[in-house]
Amino acid sequence: MGVVTLGDVDRQIGRGFKFLRFAPAIEAAFLRDYAASRVRLAAVWAVIGTLIYDSVFFGDATMMPDVFQELVIVRFGIFTPFALFSVLALRRWPSARNYDLLAISVAVLGVSLPMSVAVFSNSPYLFVYQNGNVAAFLFFVIALRPRFATIMVGLLLMCAVQFTTTKLSGAFDDVTYTGIVTFYVTLAIFLAMSTYFMEHKDRLNFLHQMRGSPLHVELERKSERDELTGLFNRHSLARVRQAIWSQEKAGATVAVIMLDIDRFKLFNDVHGHIEGDECLRVVCNRILREVGSVGETFRFGGEEILVLMTDVDREQANDTAERIRAAIEALDIRNRGLGDEHVVTASLGVVFGKPSEASLEDLLRAADAALYQAKRDGRNTVSIFDDTWRGPTGGGPDDDAGQVSILLAS
Repeated sequence: MGVVTLGDVDRQIGRGFKFLRFAPAIEAAFLRDYAASRVRLAAVWAVIGTLIYDSVFFGDATMMPDVFQELVIVRFGIFTPFALFSVLALRRWPSARNYDLLAISVAVLGVSLPMSVAVFSNSPYLFVYQNGNVAAFLFFVIALRPRFATIMVGLLLMCAVQFTTTKLSGAFDDVTYTGIVTFYVTLAIFLAMSTYFMEHKDRLNFLHQMRGSPLHVELERKSERDELTGLFNRHSLARVRQAIWSQEKAGATVAVIMLDIDRFKLFNDVHGHIEGDECLRVVCNRILREVGSVGETFRFGGEEILVLMTDVDREQANDTAERIRAAIEALDIRNRGLGDEHVVTASLGVVFGKPSEASLEDLLRAADAALYQAKRDGRNTVSIFDDTWRGPTGGGPDDDAGQVSILLAS
C-alpha cells in the first residue's frame, strides 16, 4: 500500500473526481475510513431499522388481515434474524465491500418479503400498503448510506421488486400501475442524484481532512527543524528535555556534546555567506551520520551544534565526540582565511551526568565550559568537563564566540 503524500492529495483535489473515484492509494485510505465509520454504526442502524420494520406488523394486521400470519413469519422469522446475522458477520469481516453487500441485501429483502406475501392478498388497501416501501427506500439511502454505485444497484433492484410484485398482484389497473411506476422511478432518480452529491461532498471533506494530516505533520516537522541544516532546533530541545527529565527516565545517564566550528566567522568573511551556509550544511550532515541513532542533534545557535545522548557511558560519549571531530576534519573543507593548507575543524566539549542529579541547563553550562577549554587548548580537539577548572565568563579564543545563553522553554 502506497503512502499518500501532501502532493498526492493536492493533485487529487486539482484533478477532481467526478466519477467518485480517487487514485489507488487515496481510494484505499478512503475505503478504510468509509468501512470503519459504517461498521461502527451498523449495529445501531440494525436495531433501529429492525424495530421500525417489525413494528409495521400492526399495519399488517389492519390492512392485510388475510395474509397476516405469513407477514409475521417473514418479518420476525426471516428479516429480523437475517439483519442481526448480517451485523455479526460484518463485525467479523469488516470491509467496504461487505458493508455495501449488507446494505443492498437488507434493502432488497426489506421490500421483497412483505410484497411477495401481499401478492396473494385480496385486501382493498394494497395501494396504501405498497406505498409503505418508500420508508425502505429512504432508510437504504439516508440511514445506511452505502456508496453511490451500490445505491444505484440497490435502487434498481428495489424498483424491480416493487414493479414486479405490484403487477403480479393484479390489484391495479394500467393507469394506477403506471402511476405507481412513475412515482417510484421519480423517487429513485431524486435519491440517486442526492446520493451522488452527498458522496462527492463526503469525498471532498475526506481529502481536506487527509490534506490536513500530512500538512500538520509537515508543519510540525518544520517547527522542530532548522531550515538550513535540517537539525533539530531549540524548540525541539525543550520537548526532548521534557521526555528525558521526566520521572520515568530520571535514573538514565545523559551525555552532552557541545560543538563549535573553529574560526567560522573568518570563513564567512573570506568565502562569503553562501559558501558558509554550504559548509555548515555539509558539517551538520557529517555530524548526523556519526551520531546515528544513539542521540539527537540540534543546531543550538549560529555554528554551535549540540548532541544529546541517553543511556550511554562516558567512553561511548567520548568516542562519539572524537569521531565527530575527526570526521569534520576529514571533510577537507579549505578555510582560505587561515591559509590554503588549513581546513575547517571543530572544537568539542563533553559532559556526562544523570537527570536525577543535574538539570539540562547545568549540563549545557558544563559542556559550554568544556568547549571553551577545547578552544584554549588549541582548537580541533575534544575537551571533557572537569569541575576543577572554570570556563570563561564571556568571550573566547574566537572573535565570534561568546558564552552560550541558555534560553529553553519551560
